[in-house]
Amino acid sequence: MAFKQVTIIGTGLIGGSLGLALRKRHLAGRIIGCDRAPVLERAQDCGAIDTGTTNPADAVHGSDLVVLATPVIPILDLVDRLGPALPAKTLVTDVGSTKAEIVRRAVKSFGRNAGQRFLAGHPMAGKEHAGVEFAHADLFEGAAWLFTPLPGQNVHAGLCGEFVHCVEKMGARVAVLDPADHDRFCAWISHLPQMISTALAAALVDEFGEDAPVLDIGGRALRELTRISASPYSMWRDVAITNKTNLADALQKLEQRLAHIRENLDTRELAQEFERAHQLRKRQKSEVKLKK
Repeated sequence: MAFKQVTIIGTGLIGGSLGLALRKRHLAGRIIGCDRAPVLERAQDCGAIDTGTTNPADAVHGSDLVVLATPVIPILDLVDRLGPALPAKTLVTDVGSTKAEIVRRAVKSFGRNAGQRFLAGHPMAGKEHAGVEFAHADLFEGAAWLFTPLPGQNVHAGLCGEFVHCVEKMGARVAVLDPADHDRFCAWISHLPQMISTALAAALVDEFGEDAPVLDIGGRALRELTRISASPYSMWRDVAITNKTNLADALQKLEQRLAHIRENLDTRELAQEFERAHQLRKRQKSEVKLKK
């Protein structure tokens, strides 16, 4: 058992799945949740936590691992509030979708030994529906879990290393990225796809109306493209705010690409775009090895 007591602040899809995964693999003793009272009740009913409280300061008492599983802006607030108050033996980690600002805030709040007390992380797992009702103990199986070190931090040492080992035991593939590189990379591979799905779904509603059977007629391709358009705004608002520059750059470049396609629907340039796009799938035929 890696951790005697774990506190998970934010017991929704990711936090609830983490609690279930830790319990299934016997990686934690007691699991404390922190959220709104109705959410805590559902989390306890499904076995994700043992007990819970709505007060973060109470929830972290006695825990050797604290996981911040809220949207990004609340994570920043929690880092500010909890960093100076927690004992040095407690490791804090997070699951935020953007990392540069979280890392900056952690360095400031946790002080000289921040690299031993805070581990910035981002599991690349999720569903289009939020809530602990959709949590699953195997959500992280096969998914990438990205860690973004603080300056001079060794994520494989000490308590950080213990949590990284837990992540591997949950079936995730660990990768280490610079925080700025993480945010630029995720703007393209995670945040941009969400905005594409949202824009397409909204455009379909505007074009055909809310009741048109476009998904039934459109088939699998359209359903896959619009699946994540059901994702909650509350999470993606924080992502857009804290990664605005990278996401705006990705959107602009995609807009330029779409404009190029629009202007060349009847030329050989369209075929070249298809040929270029096919290179992505060709690369996926060989197994991607994440750098550890």
